[in-house]
Amino acid sequence: MAYGSTTKILRVNLSSGSIETEYLSEEFYRLYPGGKALAGYILLNEIPPHTEPFAPENVLVLANGLLTGAPVSTATRYVVSARSPLTNGYGESEAGGFWGPELKMAGFEAIVVKGRAQEPVYLWIQDGVAEIRPAGHLWGRMTAEVQEAIRAELGDDKIRVLQIGIAGENLVRYAGITNDLRHFNGRNGMGAVMGSKKLRAIAVRGHQRYQSLAHDPETLLELGRKLSKSVRENPLSWDLQKRGTPGLVEPLTD
Repeated sequence: MAYGSTTKILRVNLSSGSIETEYLSEEFYRLYPGGKALAGYILLNEIPPHTEPFAPENVLVLANGLLTGAPVSTATRYVVSARSPLTNGYGESEAGGFWGPELKMAGFEAIVVKGRAQEPVYLWIQDGVAEIRPAGHLWGRMTAEVQEAIRAELGDDKIRVLQIGIAGENLVRYAGITNDLRHFNGRNGMGAVMGSKKLRAIAVRGHQRYQSLAHDPETLLELGRKLSKSVRENPLSWDLQKRGTPGLVEPLTD
């Protein structure tokens, strides 16, 4: 067993409407343990040479790290990767928040999106099951409206919604992606790639818990408590606690 991992990747082809689940071996996951390593491997092996960033053949990967969802401070990160419309090379952008952990609790380490839908769609994932749903009624609307509409449509206000905005829909080359309206994948134009595929949002809901994936859940929980206390008490973290990411500006310019 690859501890900390569901070992499952969700593969979605928006051109054909197909959805498949790929199972990773423990040997593979030891070499490419999620996050950037897994996303980089997929892109390098599956994007055809000279692919244009907005072409259906571009591959969009959303991948969790090994500790994403663990009861450990800052263990919420996931990465979005594709060929970048800004650089025409490898592009990636990280974010935190609850969406990444929710994806793992829904049973998947990563989502690989290929192709392009004929009409706007969104992806709905719940406890190991995924479906492509129409999103024409969401296209052109503000992000807060879209999140509220998806939660109402699916009947659960705890659903985590990752989405592009109007900039992504219009292929603005620096467009980002947001989840829960406050966490952002802001680099390399990943929102524009998502928009080029006519994928407005990915909504996830999971009821699994990370402890069921851990080798030693009690030790991990205790380590998480110690790290959380250490982070709160360390003066280097105080600006981040009060200001968020802008708290890094002053120390990085000293």
